[in-house]
Formats: sequence, C-alpha cells, structure tokens
Amino acid sequence: MMNNNAMKSTSHTNPEALWSHLHWLVVLGEQGSYTGAAARLGVSKAAMSQHIAELERAAGVPLVRRTTRSVGLTEAGRQLVDDTRDAFGRIAESFASVRDRAGVPHGRLRVTAPVALARQQLVPRLPAFLRAYPEVRLELDLSDKLRSLTLEGLDLAIRHTAVAPDTHVAWLLCTTQSVLVANRAYLRRTGTPKTPDDLRQHDCLHYPRTQEAPAWTFEPVVPGNSPRLTVPVTGPLAANNSEALRDAALAGLGIALVPDFSAQAALQAGKLVAVLPDWRPVGTFSETIHAIRPYSAHVPRAVAVFVEWLREAFAPGFRA
Repeated sequence: MMNNNAMKSTSHTNPEALWSHLHWLVVLGEQGSYTGAAARLGVSKAAMSQHIAELERAAGVPLVRRTTRSVGLTEAGRQLVDDTRDAFGRIAESFASVRDRAGVPHGRLRVTAPVALARQQLVPRLPAFLRAYPEVRLELDLSDKLRSLTLEGLDLAIRHTAVAPDTHVAWLLCTTQSVLVANRAYLRRTGTPKTPDDLRQHDCLHYPRTQEAPAWTFEPVVPGNSPRLTVPVTGPLAANNSEALRDAALAGLGIALVPDFSAQAALQAGKLVAVLPDWRPVGTFSETIHAIRPYSAHVPRAVAVFVEWLREAFAPGFRA
C-alpha cells in the first residue's frame, strides 16, 4: 500500500493516482456530509477525511469548507466536482454495461418504496424474486417522502403517483383506486351511509394533504346518475399513512378512505366492508403505481429484471 509520503510525491507527477480521490470529492459534494459520503461509498468516515485531505494537499488549495453544522465545497472544490461529475457517471455506466455482459443479474439494488405499499404488497412478494435472482442483493428503503434518487444513490423508486419528473423514466406497474371502508361493528353502531352527504354525520379517518379543512370528493360509479360531490369530513384521527388509517378502521374508530392496496387483505377476510360502493372517491390518492429511475442510456440488468418482475407481480392490481 502507498504511504502518505509516497502519495505526496506521486500526486504532483501522476494525476491518475488521485482519480479515486476526485470521485470521493464528487460524492462528498452530492451528500453534503462526511458521514453520508462514507456510507454511500461503503468506507469509513476516517478514510473519507484522509482522502479529501490528501487531495487538498495535492491541489494546494482548500476544496472543502467545514463548519460545525455542515460541509460545503469551496469555489475550487465546486469547479473540480462540476468538471468531473459527468465523467465519473459515464465511467460507472460503462462499467455496469460491461459487467452486465456476464448475463446474470447481480450486485446491489437499492429501491425506495412507500411504507404501506411495501409492507403489504411488495415485501410478501420479494422472496420469489430473490430466489429467482440469487446474485442480486436488494436494499429496500421504506419512506413516504419523495427522495432524490441520484443524491441518495438509489437505483429505483416505486411510487404511488400519476407522473414522473421529466428527467426520469417511468414504467407503469398497475392501476389502483381509493376505497371507503369501515368495520361492521362501527356501521351497526352508527348506521351505514347511503350517500356521500351522510358522511357529515360520521367519524371519518382521513389522510391530511394541506392545512385546509378536510373534504372528500366522489363521483358516481355509473356516469350520469349524479353529479360529482365534495363533502367536508371530520373525525378523531388523521394520519399520513394509509396502513394507520386502515388499522384505525379495523378498531372501529370510523370510516377510512385508503388506497385499495391497504384495504385488500382486510376486505377479502371480511374484517372491513366497502362503504358507498356506488360512489368512487377521486382526488385523494393517485390511480397509478409506477417504477421510476433517473434517465440513463444504460439500465443495469438487475434493475431491468426487477422492473419486469414488478410489472408481472403487480399486474392484477389490488381490488378485493
């Protein structure tokens, strides 16, 4: 291994010795912290700090601006990152393309997915995929927050959304719909609503979107029978997780509006029943689920086979 003295002398005459250091600087600029960059690269924080220090000594100017709360790049550091980021991206794509010639999908695949969808519909299906592709190592990030795939080093996002960013590629996995559900004990106690307007008299469990008063919008399943209706709702619980709303409905707290993938198992088991089946809730949740990744000329085989597997696994949708 090259010691520090050798690095000092070599770096002035052999820039190639610093290529890995430049790549680490690019990752540090993207992550904004030594901890995040080290985790992304799979190295220790100490090694990360040492590489950057060696690069700064070779450059002769500070490249990183450190404060007690954050890490940023100096003007010189930003110039290096801007000039080399695309080149490292092309190297990574080229290397991935060469590795894929082996024909067997392999390597780490980092995927982010919404919590409820992943827990209820994705995770139970994963053993079949991992048995079919034993050389793929899947790293699953469960989060309802929209993540920057590039900055977080994520290969793919599964999103309950209608559209993808212009800079990304999206594959439609399936359609989905919103459903209104309650348990039988609650309906026996309060009565079953006959029209959307009856919901004003019920405990409604809703997903908060804005600071405005909650309201649900419905349109008739059979077009032309009635106009679209919007009804203000109130209830004892609001939660930004459909699994929590479903569990509250199972406990008899009220009527919940959730995506079908959250209610499917409970409806099939008879633990929940559909409310207002002649009306279709609209506007609360998206009606499609996509797999999304940043655009690139090369799609790693592990990503490609996982997307195809998802499309087949999710194709039937989640209706009870």
